Amino acid sequence: MGPIIAIGAGLAAGLAVVGAALGIGRIGGAATEGISRQPEAANKIQTAMIIAAALIEGAALFALVIAFLMLDKIKV
Repeated sequence: MGPIIAIGAGLAAGLAVVGAALGIGRIGGAATEGISRQPEAANKIQTAMIIAAALIEGAALFALVIAFLMLDKIKV
């Protein structure tokens, strides 16, 4: 059962990082586009972007912690 848990933990960590990177990339692109269309709303867009990026990073960190906890369950 140990190797299966290790593979699952590795996949979980990898998918969490990839998902967070894609999400933050989309947020950055959309914020840049929104600021270029409405420069007067730059402060509101930037604030919303930072909050959304922080929430995505928090979810990714939670997934990584769960993956490391799965690795801790491996009995050698």
